[in-house]
Amino acid sequence: MALDRLVFVTGLSGAGKSQTMKTFEDLGFYCVDNLPPALLEPALELVDRAQQRRVALALDVRTGGALGEALPIVTRLARNGVRAEILFLDARDDVLVRRYSETRRRHPFAAAGSLREAIAIERAALASLRAYATQVIDTTTLTQADLKERITTAYAPSDGEHRLAVAIVAFGFKYGIPLDLDLLFDVRFLRNPNYDDALRPMTGADPAVGAYIESDPSLEPFAARLFDMIDFLVPRFISEGKSQITIGIGCTGGRHRSVYVARRLFAHLEAAAGVQLHLDMRDANQ
Repeated sequence: MALDRLVFVTGLSGAGKSQTMKTFEDLGFYCVDNLPPALLEPALELVDRAQQRRVALALDVRTGGALGEALPIVTRLARNGVRAEILFLDARDDVLVRRYSETRRRHPFAAAGSLREAIAIERAALASLRAYATQVIDTTTLTQADLKERITTAYAPSDGEHRLAVAIVAFGFKYGIPLDLDLLFDVRFLRNPNYDDALRPMTGADPAVGAYIESDPSLEPFAARLFDMIDFLVPRFISEGKSQITIGIGCTGGRHRSVYVARRLFAHLEAAAGVQLHLDMRDANQ
């Protein structure tokens, strides 16, 4: 097949698949929503004959039996030389419950019992496909605009040049670790501005907070090693063909140290070739 880019979109119900498919349409992808797995191979042959070069297919994984199972078909396609990416959308259970409660929609597995039970059954059913995914995006704290930006950064055409989308997420461990991290760095060993009454209301973007953290003798040796490691990894991720990596920088509350270090890393990578950057200060306003 002569496809330039093929993306299978899947994930938990309520995690943002509909919004994701709308974004792929905006990016010029030919999109097919809720495709039964058994129709995957005929559909790919059809879009190839139609000379569609960028295709996004949202797989309906609630099926089975005559309608097919997604993972065996996807792995068979890979063995036959069809290069595809699998984008898996995830979110925390409590957020999925809230989204369903707000929209009053029926969960696809609702017959299994309560909403939480339905989510648990779907999560278990998708576990093997999630493990096979080439990209996982945790939409727990993302707005629709945030999700669109993440998809656009990762999948927008770039004049034939492969650009690695690097998302840097500053977060607080007390609010939970983001689900979609590829790399995680814990900066809780640095001096904590939260114990200074004047600095507590500020964030790591404020110069006074930065000066406080910079007074820690551990900072610059850590930053040098962090930058060296990322500089080593980025070209290797690019050569491997990865489309996106997510780097988490965590401190206790996500306001000071993680934000400062994430901004330093963002500034360091701005000059890197073949990289598109996104900075998310997830918990800075908690």
